Amino acid sequence: MNTKAETQEGDTLWSPSNKQIAQTRLSDYLLWLKSAKGLSFGNYADIWRWSVEDVEGFWQSIWDYFEVQGEGSCEPVLGSQKMPGANWYPNAKLNYAEHVFRNAKSDAPALIVRRENASTTEVSWSELERETGALAAWMRSIGIKAGDRVASYMPNRRETVVAFLASASIGAIWSSCAPDMGATVVLDRFRQIEPKLLFATDSYNYNGKTHDRSSLVEDLLRELPSVSTVVHAPGPNSAQPPLTWHNAVSWSNTVADQAPLQFERLPFSHPLWIVYSSGTTGLPKAMVHGHGGIVLTHLKTMSLQHDLRPKDRLLFLGGTGWIVWNLQIGALLTGASIVLYDGNPAWPNGEALWRFMDEHHITHFGCGAAYLINCMKDGLRPKEFAQLSQLRAINSTGSPLPIDAYNWVYDSVKSDVWLASISGGTDIASGFVACAPTLPVTAGEIQCAELGVAAYAFNEAGQSVIDEVGELVITKPMPSMPLYFWNDPDFKRYKESYFETFEGVWRHGDWIRFTTHGASVIYGRSDSTINRFGIRMGTAEIYRVVEELPEVRDSLVVDLEYLGRPSFMPLFVVLNEGLELDEGLKSRIANNIRTKASARHVPNEVYAIKEIPRTLTGKKMEVPVRKLLLGMSREKVASPDAMVNPQSLDFFVELAAEINATT
Repeated sequence: MNTKAETQEGDTLWSPSNKQIAQTRLSDYLLWLKSAKGLSFGNYADIWRWSVEDVEGFWQSIWDYFEVQGEGSCEPVLGSQKMPGANWYPNAKLNYAEHVFRNAKSDAPALIVRRENASTTEVSWSELERETGALAAWMRSIGIKAGDRVASYMPNRRETVVAFLASASIGAIWSSCAPDMGATVVLDRFRQIEPKLLFATDSYNYNGKTHDRSSLVEDLLRELPSVSTVVHAPGPNSAQPPLTWHNAVSWSNTVADQAPLQFERLPFSHPLWIVYSSGTTGLPKAMVHGHGGIVLTHLKTMSLQHDLRPKDRLLFLGGTGWIVWNLQIGALLTGASIVLYDGNPAWPNGEALWRFMDEHHITHFGCGAAYLINCMKDGLRPKEFAQLSQLRAINSTGSPLPIDAYNWVYDSVKSDVWLASISGGTDIASGFVACAPTLPVTAGEIQCAELGVAAYAFNEAGQSVIDEVGELVITKPMPSMPLYFWNDPDFKRYKESYFETFEGVWRHGDWIRFTTHGASVIYGRSDSTINRFGIRMGTAEIYRVVEELPEVRDSLVVDLEYLGRPSFMPLFVVLNEGLELDEGLKSRIANNIRTKASARHVPNEVYAIKEIPRTLTGKKMEVPVRKLLLGMSREKVASPDAMVNPQSLDFFVELAAEINATT
């Protein structure tokens, strides 16, 4: 393996053995394609090309290979290929939950549940089926039917999974917010969809502390008149005085009476859930995904791209308000066990999560890139205290993974592990560019575009380019694209979000470069691009070279060139504890940017700050900070309830006053 000092972007860090390749679900699918369809492919690039050229043939092969169960006809696969408005399987009916419980006879656990201040428990498939059946019957008894909205304000625990699967079995439409979200953020979401039933907890634990939510739930109920019943799932404060929630029913009462689990077979495009954009500014987009599109996409993504097999164990860090929670539930479709990790992964110490993964034989681990970077910056070496013998794959998402973090994984975690940086979004509940178990891992790069995803980089003229940075676009429809946005009947907001730049082509809003060997590199959001003296650069390029410095823990950069103002590019850095930003460190930062990124992108000024503003899903808030520094009011740039750390904006408010006083 290359050392950190030698490693360059594109260097091979790991390759699967022939034995490992032969054991993958993707290899099995290719053998099936040859025997069942008479199709043979030489490599991943060939099968990807077929999957985006013969869109209908590819997705029908996914239906056939995974033996999707339904009724009606599979013809046509696509009633219309137009985007937006593609009409998938218009004559077919199915149910998401029915496909989950095809695995009910497995002797492996369905769920492994870890909570702070509680012992880890396992939930068998039969237990999960019994609770889901009981809850679904109770929901029907109070009048919940297909199309009704069911909202959740619950942490990552078994009751949340049961409630989602029960809703899906009926055809009710699920929508979730995590309990660390404030009232304003939750109401901005749930008011749009007018839920009839709410599942809520009174409290949850995080970082060794108990956070009470009982009064906040009362506020939600007061502001959501559509909610006729609230189900109380007790949290750590359940021994406190009784709640005064209106029309509350205890969780234990809703699952007390056994009933067989029944599935409503629904049109392919019947809504499964409503998920939301970040909503840091303005009302969040309420995106609707369908039963059929998610069944096909998650079977393909979790089985073929991520190589989840029956009895594997997936732990993907993320709260119930982030799309990775939905993706993790999709792993149940494959027969894998999922791990519900409720709490701070660094509690009570940085070794806790890695020891947990070792003890519970985790095969697949997913997390935000920031978690791996923080472990690296903290000097953790998990291989010295955890064997991780069953761990086959690590997925990193949320932001680009720097090369030194790739090196850290192979040097400090495990040398024989498939490290996959992936990029997708809430918009499609899966990946655009991600991973394949038959491909090598190359430093700083994402392995491939997912099968069935016609992902390209477009230049300003709308032409596909290779080895050039362009806009990430999707040129063919995908089953998991949103059916529509809630309360957007004429598709106005939908079209504005994706289809205004290139006619009939989905523009996602990321800068990306595809290599000649099919890998890709994400350079950050195209709406936060740094344009210095006519040279464009994605923010991720700057973060990569700044954060590889051992003194720098985190960073954020913006460009304040606007309406004739002279260009001013400040860089903000969070340093490791005990360090100061002296002239020597400023010089090293500038030199790293000058020599490894671009001489034109050396910042005008470097500021040391305590923390980088982040959304609830951990994304750096570049655009809101830029707007703030350009003079927009704090109230207009970001909702504090949509942030992990709203106090982090205090510094930028003060700096904005200084900057704008001199311009």
